[in-house]
Amino acid sequence: MKLLNETHDPQLRSWVSSANDGGDFPIQNLPFAVFRRAGSGEAQRGGVAIGDQVLDMAAAAQTGLFEGPAQAAAQAAAQSSLNALMAMGAEASSALRLALSRALRHGAGARDKLQGCLLAQADVDYGLPCRIGDYTDFYTSIHHATAVGSLFRPDNPLLPNYKWVPIGYHGRASTIGVSGQTFPRPVGQTRAADAAEPSFGPSRRLDYELEMGIFIGRGTALGERIPIGEAERHVFGICLFNDWSARDIQAWEYQPLGPFLAKSFASTISPWIVTTEALAPYRVAFSRPPQDPQPLPYLSADFNSAHGGMDIHLQCLIQTEKMRADSEAATTLSRSNFRDSYWTVAQMVAHHSVNGCAMQPGDLLGSGTQSGPAHEQAGSILELTRGGKQPVTLPNGEQRIFLEDGDTIVMRGHCERDGAVRIGFGEVAATVLPARV
Repeated sequence: MKLLNETHDPQLRSWVSSANDGGDFPIQNLPFAVFRRAGSGEAQRGGVAIGDQVLDMAAAAQTGLFEGPAQAAAQAAAQSSLNALMAMGAEASSALRLALSRALRHGAGARDKLQGCLLAQADVDYGLPCRIGDYTDFYTSIHHATAVGSLFRPDNPLLPNYKWVPIGYHGRASTIGVSGQTFPRPVGQTRAADAAEPSFGPSRRLDYELEMGIFIGRGTALGERIPIGEAERHVFGICLFNDWSARDIQAWEYQPLGPFLAKSFASTISPWIVTTEALAPYRVAFSRPPQDPQPLPYLSADFNSAHGGMDIHLQCLIQTEKMRADSEAATTLSRSNFRDSYWTVAQMVAHHSVNGCAMQPGDLLGSGTQSGPAHEQAGSILELTRGGKQPVTLPNGEQRIFLEDGDTIVMRGHCERDGAVRIGFGEVAATVLPARV
């Protein structure tokens, strides 16, 4: 699989001047979203980020600039969801990305036709980028799994299957929202450690989970397997993902079948999907410590070993209600990196389909909480507070053991390295509202 092409050239500049300012969306990125003008009743349509602008694909597809596979992909991207574009496969999105790169480059003759297709990102509202038919959440950070396991099983924090199989569970697609989502604090059954019976009421141990979201592109039929060497051809792109958790509800309900109501009340994704092609310059080798079990053959491939990891810097921030009232910006809780994941994107896709499970365009896979090896790199407040035993003190003096009503959690991600242009994912933000009781 060829990684780099002309779209990754670090010397490229765009005639959209804001794309050259070192932000998340240079011409080397070109991620996809679904949008409409803020406050309007317009139909949603696909868009591509360039600098601080959105290229309206419904308008761009009518300019006559594109032809062949790129034009077919442009028409699919102009629809109210990106499912049709995803279903066309990596070759189609790559052809469109190349055509857009050439049209948006400094000095391109397409400027006159495309200038009128741009809208400021500040003036649009985003929708879910696609119809998410199914959602599966994985558990790919060994650092998160070990830290959480040590809170509940100090003598045996990591279960024996973890190093052999990508652990996951099937989640609830109906409660996934886009950045800006608000949701009421969940209610449910909990049982205190010293109680003989459970009680019902609002969760008191609400948490966030810093994750990546992986969108499936070309789908498969029932019974069809995706070999690991072909897995990334079935991935459209990646976004930021906050998979909210009610830890007290989870602790009571998860045995013996796993997460249920503690995980199905809200999940939030960033609006922009960065294609796997755009991430090519930031690929890193995947390997296991020699003392660990090596992946079984169906989870191993030369390309995955050489390039399976993704060097994505992640940041989680909080803005409390008091901070907003005092006009204080969100403050950082932790930083981590997706390259520390114990399982790769290709391994998740290959394992998900190995039993013949049909994969559909727009299916979402959550990576699981991405924590780093150091305590301050924790991807959840459960870890940062060591199970609620050590409060986090914010710069304004407020403390958090778990999240409170009015808290907004913001997550950001970007890639950078020498010899490549920095690209980013934008951000995903959502706010906890009081419970409906």
